[in-house]
Amino acid sequence: MPQDEPSDGTRSVDPPPGQLPTVGVVGLGAIGDGVAASVLRAGFPLVVCDVRTEATDKYRTGATVASSSDLVRLSDVVVVAVVNDAQVHSVLSGPDGGLVAAGPQTTFVIVSTISVPCVEAIGVEAAALGVTVLDCGVSGGPSAAATGELVCMVGGDAGAIDRLGPVFDAISSLTVTMGAFGTGLAAKLARNLVQYGSWLAAYEGQRLAEAAGIKLSDLAKVIKASDARIGGASTLMFRSTVAPFTDQDDAGLVQAMVSAASLAHKDLRAALELAGTLDVELPLALMTEEHCDEIFGVGEVTA
Repeated sequence: MPQDEPSDGTRSVDPPPGQLPTVGVVGLGAIGDGVAASVLRAGFPLVVCDVRTEATDKYRTGATVASSSDLVRLSDVVVVAVVNDAQVHSVLSGPDGGLVAAGPQTTFVIVSTISVPCVEAIGVEAAALGVTVLDCGVSGGPSAAATGELVCMVGGDAGAIDRLGPVFDAISSLTVTMGAFGTGLAAKLARNLVQYGSWLAAYEGQRLAEAAGIKLSDLAKVIKASDARIGGASTLMFRSTVAPFTDQDDAGLVQAMVSAASLAHKDLRAALELAGTLDVELPLALMTEEHCDEIFGVGEVTA
């Protein structure tokens, strides 16, 4: 059960040792609903808020349904899972916002994918009020949220992230501390860039295959099987920097990357040659071929 509260309704102390913190979830969309279900399943006292009664109805047994301001007063941890900048500001900012209603021990976790200016503004406002806010990019989609298997990329105070370990364990299969406040969003945006960029590559590959008379389902089979062996987009993410290799790096590794870049040039040029004969434009493939040396760390970065 939730801990005792002071007469003004705010929390001023951590939950007693051994007692789980009360988790509030604002926004019960595809991600927020899964987060709420996961923390409830893990045994945390739960408070929820959503403007849609159909979203909160299933939580009226086993949890508390409250307004956003009351939710903040009742919760030790507040997960903000609304849609956009305007909604995040509506929940947190200003004289009637959640940051003002927070007690000294309240920690906010923003899992919404919002803009950098919004994150920065919330950070400034929270710092002025002495309130702890973490920004948490999440990946995995609604299915991962529903099963408590999100991938969480968290930015903010390391001590606060550690304290919330049991909550992150309840909602995620992997939680990585990315750095200072704001880096959770930055990691999510970088991760999305890789995802959408790979989808563009997949689209171009399908265009080439289709023009050559290949069934797309067959192409998908070989790509899936190949990726299981050689890995996907993260394969080259084994270095601490994307800067070119130097003479201080292992000579064998550098030579392997030189060979890989040479092979990539050859393969991409062959694909572009085929595309030319089939009258298929592949702008991403062309750009990738131009930047192969940079990709493999063996060429100077160009503008």
